[in-house]
Amino acid sequence: MERFLLINPFGIGDVLFTTAVIKAIKAGHPDAFVGYWCNIRVQGILKDNPDIDRVFALSRGDLKRIYNRSVSEGIWKLLSLLRQIKKERFSVLLDFSLDHRYSLIAKLLGIKRRIGFNYKKRGRFLTDKIDIEGYSSKHVVEYYLDLLKPLGIKSDTNSLYLNINGSEKIKSRGALRRLGIDTQQFLVGIAPGAGGSWGKDAGLKHWPAIKFAQLADKITSEFKAKIIILGDESERPIADVIVNTADSKPIDLAGKTTLEELAAMIGSLNLLITNDGGPLHMAVALGIKTVSIFGPVDDRVYGPYPRDNKHIVIKGGLSCQPCYQQFRMPLCDKDRECIKSIPVDEVFLAARSLIS
Repeated sequence: MERFLLINPFGIGDVLFTTAVIKAIKAGHPDAFVGYWCNIRVQGILKDNPDIDRVFALSRGDLKRIYNRSVSEGIWKLLSLLRQIKKERFSVLLDFSLDHRYSLIAKLLGIKRRIGFNYKKRGRFLTDKIDIEGYSSKHVVEYYLDLLKPLGIKSDTNSLYLNINGSEKIKSRGALRRLGIDTQQFLVGIAPGAGGSWGKDAGLKHWPAIKFAQLADKITSEFKAKIIILGDESERPIADVIVNTADSKPIDLAGKTTLEELAAMIGSLNLLITNDGGPLHMAVALGIKTVSIFGPVDDRVYGPYPRDNKHIVIKGGLSCQPCYQQFRMPLCDKDRECIKSIPVDEVFLAARSLIS
């Protein structure tokens, strides 16, 4: 029996992109054991995936934060993680990290076959490598599926997958009822932040909060929909602008849900309107209709996947767009006009076309 370990220390969207890879592995090797090494923040979207046998949640970034708090705790957690991984006797590594340190650890732990990307010559500890300078010209999912080629595994399906367990669904419905929301009512979610894995630069991908507030009012007025604001605690200032500005008084759940609860809440929606970020890909994986707003990032590479008529992307269409290339963001001399200039009516009309 093959024993696969996938490594992806990035954000929600990147991790969901790998679910197509996991499906392909299980289709080709139904009895395979699949482990997943991710960061602590995203483990909630993996733990209920029936195709994943074990999740290891501790990235380099997580370790840095722990070390800053307690060096001894950091050392203990790292050694514990390495013991757990070694105990599983993985035979194949699929490394999506673009960081040579993960494949070095895998080599030291005895994983014989190590497949990944040779970005900036960081693939020196890989046994099979694909040279890349960045992701361009095709979707990240398709790059990820390329790592299966050395194994002779082909993918018959390239859709994303996210499972919500029954208890989270029940909790979500209960939470909505306590907020006075009829679950039969038309529910529109707005994720006005998103892009958390970008850290302090996440705001570069954000449509102005005041425009989200105006959009919420237009949707409520025309469709009598209930608007729910979604996001994490770091996006509280953005949510506050919308809640305090919109006449429709949306329900504010920003920072009030776990990742699993956020997934269940998105699964309860009829439509999600969002910036480029994790909630978009959660909705796509759950089959929820989306309108997504893209600025500096190429939606052909990082947008909804697979693209179909349930998912509409709005972008400014400037000649310099997309400017985020090869994992680099240049200085913007147009003050983010590509995303700031998108009118409320354009996003509203896209939403209306999916609602009608």
